[in-house]
Amino acid sequence: MISDQLKYINLSTRKKNGNYVDTPVWFAVDEQTNALYIYSLKKAGKVKRIKNFPDVKIAACNYRGKLETEWQSAKAELINNSEEIAAAYRLLRHKYGITFRIGDVFSWIVGNYHRRQIIKVYLTPVA
Repeated sequence: MISDQLKYINLSTRKKNGNYVDTPVWFAVDEQTNALYIYSLKKAGKVKRIKNFPDVKIAACNYRGKLETEWQSAKAELINNSEEIAAAYRLLRHKYGITFRIGDVFSWIVGNYHRRQIIKVYLTPVA
């Protein structure tokens, strides 16, 4: 289980050639559903790869992406529901505080604020 006490997770998404791309990301856990919320730009490679292959891997990591736990299988979903998007941002802003809010301001200034995509990740149960 990924704890909300962690600051980063490594999100590994699959390319069409079968290789994986690992990306350290900020995330927040929804305690009610145990889903993880991640945000990215809509045109980012990870978003495009999730559209093609929703099966992903996640692991705890440091800010550089160095793994601190083993990989866990997960399913990713791109969220477009405005209520769920607002809830995800509330969780992220609560977790990362002023740092996230400063990022919001700079994102707004450069015009990327409305170009963001929320990604919802569920751990895949082990059979």
